[in-house]
Amino acid sequence: MSDEQRFLDLVLAAPDVAAVLDRAPELGVQDWWLTAGVLVQSVWNGLTGRAPGTGIRDADLFYFDPDTSWDAEDAVIRRGAALFADVGVPVEIRNEARVHLWYAEHFGRPAPPFRDCADAIDHFAAVCCCVGVTVAGGRPRVYAPHGFGDLFDLVVRPNPRLAPRAVYEAKAARWQAQWPELTVLPWPDGVPG
Repeated sequence: MSDEQRFLDLVLAAPDVAAVLDRAPELGVQDWWLTAGVLVQSVWNGLTGRAPGTGIRDADLFYFDPDTSWDAEDAVIRRGAALFADVGVPVEIRNEARVHLWYAEHFGRPAPPFRDCADAIDHFAAVCCCVGVTVAGGRPRVYAPHGFGDLFDLVVRPNPRLAPRAVYEAKAARWQAQWPELTVLPWPDGVPG
């Protein structure tokens, strides 16, 4: 079995992941991806024998629309609220074309405008989180620029491309409290945080 198939088997076994992937095409947006935490944590739950949904706070659903107006994004968020109302975790929908407009205020440093959702996924705080799943032609499609090694080995490694050190360390500490089997690697020396 390929690593990608193993990954899909683990994430699709989580009912919330399967529900979001099944319904997301109905949002009517282009370049959408279910990303990061809900996927990674579903894998960790599967690998460590925990129940699906354990420790999962929300599901991040990214899309990319050159219309960076709040009104356009809000319309998609409202459609998603109705579409995903009965999913077991909140589904947080964000237009990645807008991130650079609010990132500095929220995280204390500017973000470059992303080119697409893959570019946004490349900038997650931890390497193991740089994954996304979409559905194309009725089949799941995976984006995993760093592969699955860290994810399957339960390793949390910093990805200092964008997220501040404090964000990485807070996420890693929260994750390790929930999944003590994780190996959390420190922020690299000499890299500004």
